[in-house]
Amino acid sequence: MTDAAVRLGYLAETVRLLYPGPGSPRPYTVLPHTALPRRLAPRRWWHVGSRVVVPVEGSIAAHLSEVFARPVETVLHVRPARRANRKPVLEVRSGARRLAFVKIGDSPRARELVAAEAAALHRLAGMSLDTVVTPRVLHHGGWNGLTVLALAPLPVRHGRVSEPLRLAAVKEIAATGGSSPAWHGDLAPWNMCPSPDGRLLVWDWERYEVGVPYGLDAVHHFFQRALRRMSPPVAARACLAQSVRVLAPLGVSASVARQTALRYLIALADRHAADGHAPLGPPETWLCPVVDHEELLT
Repeated sequence: MTDAAVRLGYLAETVRLLYPGPGSPRPYTVLPHTALPRRLAPRRWWHVGSRVVVPVEGSIAAHLSEVFARPVETVLHVRPARRANRKPVLEVRSGARRLAFVKIGDSPRARELVAAEAAALHRLAGMSLDTVVTPRVLHHGGWNGLTVLALAPLPVRHGRVSEPLRLAAVKEIAATGGSSPAWHGDLAPWNMCPSPDGRLLVWDWERYEVGVPYGLDAVHHFFQRALRRMSPPVAARACLAQSVRVLAPLGVSASVARQTALRYLIALADRHAADGHAPLGPPETWLCPVVDHEELLT
């Protein structure tokens, strides 16, 4: 089955899940949309550019209208079809104002991740952060057996994140773990951007974790960028080879840097195994050769 077919099937299931039962119809727009710039959402043949009529009574829109104490409109963002952490994401608007982004936990794994992000953001909200700006939790609850997490939108703008700003964020996030370093868990280019006041806006905190090797976010950032221009086996070798350079600005020694890179790659493979998803292919093809080669050198 093609990616487009899987995505359209998931879209149909999601609409039935979030907008069930009879009621008054209302126009509902599915993104990517024809009004959205191509640079933000390149066209595909399966993109829905027209309006889809769905019920309102007993729907997630009605529930969110109660949560925000005003009538709201919702726009569904269709996520990539085969991602293990795929979940419905709604943009909630009232008139011309964007009120929130809402993540829906529609599977056991998605509910775990949504709950983890809510816990992480509540934890970080109680800390004084100078560099990193996190979304604010507006609502966390349940609806029709689903988990609902509403987050205040960040003032996102397009711009390049400088290395000093990114490293400052890595250090600050690590420090949120107290005596044991923490990491964001997915500090990739698509999960951050510079803020108008010079800080770093960072979202998608569902993989936040305390008690990890220092500098793991920096290694993850390098590896995810490498995957955009290299195959997984080559990117994994580059991750280990460049780990000393990547972690040197954080004060990590050469020997510890290589061990950190290996632990990162193993942790990533474990994450994929737990998710039941192998986006990089079997670990035997990209992880094991790197680990085996390093063991031969020690």
